[in-house]
Amino acid sequence: MAALSLTHVTISFGSRPVLSDISMQIEAGQFVGVLGPNGAGKSTLMQAILGLVRPEAGAIQVLGRAATRGNAGIGYVPQSRSAATRLRLRGWDLVAGASNGRRWGLPILSRAARRDVDRVLDTVGATDLAHRPVCELSGGQRQRLLIAQALLGRPRLLLLDEPLISLDPQHQRSVVELAARIRREAGITVLFSAHDLNPLLGAVDQVLYLGRGHAALGTVADVVTGPVLTRLYGVPIEVLRIEDRIFVLSGRIEVERGAHVHDA
Repeated sequence: MAALSLTHVTISFGSRPVLSDISMQIEAGQFVGVLGPNGAGKSTLMQAILGLVRPEAGAIQVLGRAATRGNAGIGYVPQSRSAATRLRLRGWDLVAGASNGRRWGLPILSRAARRDVDRVLDTVGATDLAHRPVCELSGGQRQRLLIAQALLGRPRLLLLDEPLISLDPQHQRSVVELAARIRREAGITVLFSAHDLNPLLGAVDQVLYLGRGHAALGTVADVVTGPVLTRLYGVPIEVLRIEDRIFVLSGRIEVERGAHVHDA
């Protein structure tokens, strides 16, 4: 069964098409990097998968059924998460607050729910963060807790919306390795959006590049090419491969450079 299927999907903001007549299928158990310029529709696609944005046309199937709000089979880490940096809550309480679908509440948990919180903290390697205030943690440590939140209830599809923003290269590698390990050990499908492909190399099975309403899904070798990216960016693109890195250039400018502001 496909984890995700889009059939002739169109989504617009005002008169601007974000996704235009997109059809594609992502098989279960894949690690897919979702890339493209700002405004290309990466976050919009994830919101549509979650049932928060309805297509103007076409159909989205998620885990074998129509996309709808509250699908317990989906775990989600949103792009906007600045509130977490100010909380005096312990790490355990932050994760527990998302139990039963609630993100910031402090519910009285059943024994089974408490075990689930402990399980996901162990899964992401954050057991040692359980009793530390969230506001004292590094960006990489907070990201582990937010991924733990998303894993409550054992979802089969994990959506990570720009989880590398504000992380330094070491923490970026740590988050990518964590997502890859979760995919491998749990058999979960991962959609991981990012501005820069390079941190994802070695982890992704496929890339989904978005741009100007269009989409291209396939291996890095098939999609990350001058002709394909020229169509998606709308300007001439050159792709250079130097050792283990890929550079996407428009003229002499690296179009993905400077997408991240680094923090601890």
